Amino acid sequence: MTNLPHHPESASASNQDRQIFLEAIAGRERALADVIGQAGGDFLKGESPVPRLIQRKTELKLFVNDHLRDSEGALLLVLQNRIDEADALISKHLEFPLRALNTMVEQLLDNSALLREIVRQADFRWGQIYGERPHFEIPGKPPDPDDPYTAASVTAQLKNLLLVIAAEKSRSQDF
Repeated sequence: MTNLPHHPESASASNQDRQIFLEAIAGRERALADVIGQAGGDFLKGESPVPRLIQRKTELKLFVNDHLRDSEGALLLVLQNRIDEADALISKHLEFPLRALNTMVEQLLDNSALLREIVRQADFRWGQIYGERPHFEIPGKPPDPDDPYTAASVTAQLKNLLLVIAAEKSRSQDF
């Protein structure tokens, strides 16, 4: 058992690891949390305990929160939900997460069915937020004048978001 690479008595263990192990087994009254805390002190040295994917998702959600012009707030929530679901896309761009957001927004704008679904989700979420019946757009009919989320208004908001992303790209090397 002492030949295990992480066992405190192995050749690769430090003196501190051995001391912790010996104190733990010597019958001293120590809580398991004390032993784990001392042994794991260097485990995350220099690293965040939050996985990079979650860090990037949070950064993207904050970026959208700061740059999307959505006074009603429902489209913002829908886009943040899409960011939460975009693990594969964001994982491809962990070093430059705005690339993932740029791709996501372009996909929404390039696919009319997907755009209609985003508009429907925003309308639905708006109804939940304000406790009102949502104004769903019906293809072939003009949108309800009271509808805060139409295909045209969401398209304009997404295009504006792309412009902000492009401005950030030209301003920063982190794209």
